[in-house]
This record gives sequence, structure tokens and C-alpha cells, in this order.
Amino acid sequence: MAKLPSPQKFWRIWLGSQSPRRPILRWSATDKLGLLMVCLLVAIFSSYKLLAVPDLKPGDIAQVNVIAPRDAKVIDTTDLKEKKQGLKESFVQSIDKNKSSDLEKTVSKQINILRTQKFNNFGIDFNEFNITTLEKDWILNVKDNEWEEWKKEIKNVSKKMLSQGIINTLALDQLNEASSLQLIDLGEKDSPNRSLGAKILSNSFHQKSNLKIDKLKTNILLENLINQEGINTINVKEGSIISRKGKPITSQEFDILEHFNKVSRSPRPLKWLITFSESMGSCGLLLMIMRREKPRLQARHGLLSLTLLLVVQLTKDWLGPIASPMQLILPPTLLLSQGIGTITSLAWMAAASLIWPSSLGESIEVRLIIACIAGSFIAFLGRRMRSRAQVLQIAVFIPFGALLGQWFILNQVIKENNIEFNNLSIDPNSLFNETIIISSILMVTILIIPILENTFGLLTRARLMELADQERPLLRRLSREAPGTFEHTLTILSLAEEGARVIGADVDLIRTGALYHDVGKLHAPNWFIENQKDGINPHDEIKNPYKSADILQAHVDEGLKLARKYRLPSPIADFIPEHQGTLKMGYFLHKARESDPSASEKRFRYKGPIPHSKETGILMLADGCEAALRALDSSSSDKDACKTVRKIIQSRQVDGQLKESSLTRAEIEIILRAFVSVWRRMRHRRLKYPSFNPR
Repeated sequence: MAKLPSPQKFWRIWLGSQSPRRPILRWSATDKLGLLMVCLLVAIFSSYKLLAVPDLKPGDIAQVNVIAPRDAKVIDTTDLKEKKQGLKESFVQSIDKNKSSDLEKTVSKQINILRTQKFNNFGIDFNEFNITTLEKDWILNVKDNEWEEWKKEIKNVSKKMLSQGIINTLALDQLNEASSLQLIDLGEKDSPNRSLGAKILSNSFHQKSNLKIDKLKTNILLENLINQEGINTINVKEGSIISRKGKPITSQEFDILEHFNKVSRSPRPLKWLITFSESMGSCGLLLMIMRREKPRLQARHGLLSLTLLLVVQLTKDWLGPIASPMQLILPPTLLLSQGIGTITSLAWMAAASLIWPSSLGESIEVRLIIACIAGSFIAFLGRRMRSRAQVLQIAVFIPFGALLGQWFILNQVIKENNIEFNNLSIDPNSLFNETIIISSILMVTILIIPILENTFGLLTRARLMELADQERPLLRRLSREAPGTFEHTLTILSLAEEGARVIGADVDLIRTGALYHDVGKLHAPNWFIENQKDGINPHDEIKNPYKSADILQAHVDEGLKLARKYRLPSPIADFIPEHQGTLKMGYFLHKARESDPSASEKRFRYKGPIPHSKETGILMLADGCEAALRALDSSSSDKDACKTVRKIIQSRQVDGQLKESSLTRAEIEIILRAFVSVWRRMRHRRLKYPSFNPR
């Protein structure tokens, strides 16, 4: 039985199935962990409501039309809560036996303390009892049988008072007065045994209570009070629609649904698992498509797309039914189209639509479809817009086009064909307002794109056009300090640009990269032949091929330093080392072996890396062919030029410089012909005008 490939092997096969294979940028474990965490957050926020109980609440979107199965009268809970809120101070209290028992023990403890002090000859101060001289004399002189009778009466009175209920807000003097009245059988009010008993009871019960709220009796009381005022009820007729699909559920509709047991009070783990898996799968598929489109994709670009997906989920969950698909989907689609590519933006839009977190009604379905159509236009047009002014046109025309599309579908198709969409509201003002909001959001997105370009390393068309402006400081410095190198750059640019155009590569990227590929020569312009004057060559003066090789390598290293200093995006900076790859410095290697035949070839190779994209591969070929084509005699034919270019290209292929550039043999042949075509334009002759001697 054939063994199925592991997921990791399948991933590598899928990414590497292009012909020729393209090199894949490996992500670190930290990058993968960060991407996984964002994927989990997207999946959680897309599915957590399926574990919530109840599964519905007022304000949620109804999933289906619910019909009343029978007649019913349903209590309006909102009105009931309002009435209960008004009666919140009405409650019923009952005796708490445990608290009563504790208070009885307190009374007994107070009596025992007095008795103990008698036998101890009042070793402890009696100020805490506030005992008078008469009361003290009575305690000292009372007989045992009288004491027991007095004690028994105090306990009986305490039980009687506790059975009536003690509240903790009664003042001490009032409590003392009440206790004295209960002890009337002990004699006159001023008698010491009666006043002492009242003090013991009042001290024991002061700021204490033996009452508790009886919830059952309180509810009965509230119900009686509410019934006296009257409760609003909702009359439901059999066959009537309780809630309409796609519309928010009102509080009254929720009461009716709960009355007919249409509200689930238990979580739905199976559906949650399906939705969670669907969301995780969508995130994973999005990353796979992005890496399939761009194997050299950086992890932060994947993080940006997933973060945008998470923001949409959070915003949709926060806004609920008022969220608009176009307002949430179009801006990220424009951003990703501008910064990464058309396929990535389309894949992101598909993932966002697939895991839209709320249940869809007909109106949302129609609006989501229109949002996807508008998003597709943005995805295809956004990458082709070469200036921010053109992108602003998208922010205006696409939303208004979507407005017309919505109006046509809602007003013409649905109404004229009598399609039943009960919950579609055709409000021209609402559609127009939504269009204005979408245009505003898109314009804000365009404003923040430059910030995101620097943060996430995005490279938009507008950014490429700005960098290709030859008035930028670094390019002006190159043209001023190394004019020969600058002219060499412009020639290579013409070759590389045409080569990229004929095979469908990124012309704007290769144009900008070509302008900056040799900026490292600014560190020592005179060491390069195109900048030398009067035939003076510093390499001939030092006569040290090793040092000369180091100087050539330095123009790559210094170029990368300038790229960092001037904050060139990494796709542009990649042209600096990759246009040389690991080529041999053949002339200086030959010079070194004249004096030392064992000189290492590796010592005379550039550090690389070799080209990892079609664009850097084309630039390497253009850089190698430029000097050779320029050196051809004016009488050379296209056949001679083609032979020269083919020889140079084949040498690069044999040396392994193009093996990771993803250039096919057919593309290389087309590029060869394009180079010859450019050479033909460069060498065209002009008529020689006759000279006239002034008289």
C-alpha cells in the first residue's frame, strides 16, 4: 500500500511544483509561532459565539424565519424588569434562626460575665455595662434563687424580642426603652433588676439583626404588586412571523422565541468545531496562496494579511448587524493589492467572505456579493495603478459603481421580477451615505499606506515610481560623482526593462532596482573603468589583484550600507548583491595566477547571493551583456550581437548563477532577442550633414 506524504512534504511539493523551481524563503520558528497565534485568534473570534449560551440574544441577526406554532400570550420581560426596578425596595424579611441563636448566646454570655464579676469582687471594670451604684449593690446582694428567676426572665424576654425581629438600625436608647417595656414583670421601671436587664438586652442587640430577606416571599410580593399595576403582554397569533431572517431580533421577539423554546440554552460544540476548523483552514490556505505567488514572501507580510483578517472579525463582532461588507472588505483588499499583489488580495477577500462571523440574511448576501465584485476590481486595478492620484480615482469610482450595482439589483432585478426578499430595504439615502463612508475609508487607507510601507516592508507601484525619480538625492549624487556609472546604469536599465517587459516580469521593480544596483561604486568611483579619465587606472598602479578584488567586492558591501542609510525597501536592495551573484572576477584571477598558479578561485568571486527572482536574474544578464554589446563594431549584424549575448548568458548558466532565478529556457531565449532589439536601437546611425565654411 502506497504511503501518503506527510503534511510537511506535501507543503514542500506544492510550493516547489513550479517549473523551474523558485527558491523559498524559510521562516523562523518565532515567525511561525506569531502567525499561528494570529490564526488562532481569527478562528476563536469567528466561532466563540457557538459556545455561548443562550445562542441568541436581542440584537442578533435571525438565521431563519420563525413561525408561531400556536396562539399565546407572552409576558414582556422588558416591561417586567422596569416594574421590578421600580419596586426594588420592596422585600419580605423572615427570622434567621442561626442569627437568633447567636444573639441568645450573647445575652447568656453577658449575664454570666456579671455573675462572674460578683464572685471576683468586680476585678474587671464595669464601665462597659454602664452599671449604676444601685445596680451594682443589687448584683452583690441578690440571692441565688432570685438571680435564677431574674436570669430566666431575661432569657424569656430575649426570645420574645428575637421572635418579633431585631433590626440593626434602631438607636440604643430606643432599644433600651423597648427592652424595659418587655421586662415589666421585674418591677418598677427604675428598679435596678429591671434597668440592668434592659441594659443587657439592648447591649446584646444593638446594631445587630436576626432578619434575612425571604426571596420566595419577596417574589410573591413583587408579583402581587406588579399584578395590581398590570403587566404588558404580547399577543401572538398562530402562523404569524416571530422573527425574519436577516433582521435583528428585538427584545419582544426574543421573549416570544424563548416562550416557544426556540432559544437554545446549551452550547453547540460540533458546529463550533466545524466553524473553528473552517477559519483555521482559511487562514492556512491564505498563507499557502501568498507563498505560492511569492515564495520569497516575508513573514511580516503574512502577519499583515492575518492581522487585517482579525481586525475585520473584531470590527464585525463589535458592530453586529450594522456592519457593512464593503466598508470592511474593500480597504484591506486595496492595501494588499497595492503592497503585495493581486492574487494575495483576492485570496484575502475570499477568506474574509468565507468566515463572515454572523448569519447571513438576503440583504447581507447581496451586499457581500457586490462587495466581492467591487473588491475584485480593486484587486486587479490596484496593483496596476502607478501613482497615488490613480489610486484615489479607485477610491471614488469603485464605491459609486458599487452603489449603482446595489441600486440596480435591489430596485430593478428584484422588484421587476417579483423576487421575494422580505427583508431588503431599498433606501437610496442609506446607500448613498454608505458610498460616501466607503470612499472616505478608502482615502484614509491610501493616506496610511506610506506608514504601512515602512512598517511591513511593502512596495507599492507609487513607491516604486517615487524611488525611480532621478532627482532623488542618492541618484543625483550618483550622476554627479560617478557619471560614467550613471550612464552605464541607464543603458543597463534599457536592456533589463525590455527583457522584463517581453516575459511579463515586474517592469517597475526592475527599472527601480537597476537605478540603484551600482550605487556602491560611490565609495571609490575612480576604481571603475567607466569613471576613469585620461586612461589612468588605479588598479595598474597598485598591481595587487587581491586588493583589486576586495575593491570590487566593496562596491556591493558599500551599496548595501547606502541602501540601509537611505532606507531603500529590501526588494530594491536585493538588486545590489544579486546582480553580481557569485560571479568570478576573471581578469584579476588571471593576474593572480600569473604570479601564483595555485591562487584560489573562491577568493576572486563575489559573495552573492545569486539571483533569487526573475528581475534580479534579468539585471545580471543585462549587466553582463551591456559592455559586450557596446564593444561590438558598428558594422556588426544582429547575428553577431545574438551570438555575443548567447555566449554571455550561457556562461552565467554554466556557472549556476541563474538556477534560483526561476527563469525558464524559453524566457531566457526571449530575453536574448529583447537585448538584441535594444542594441539595434542603440546603434542606429544618423546621416552625416555637410559642413559649411563661413565666408
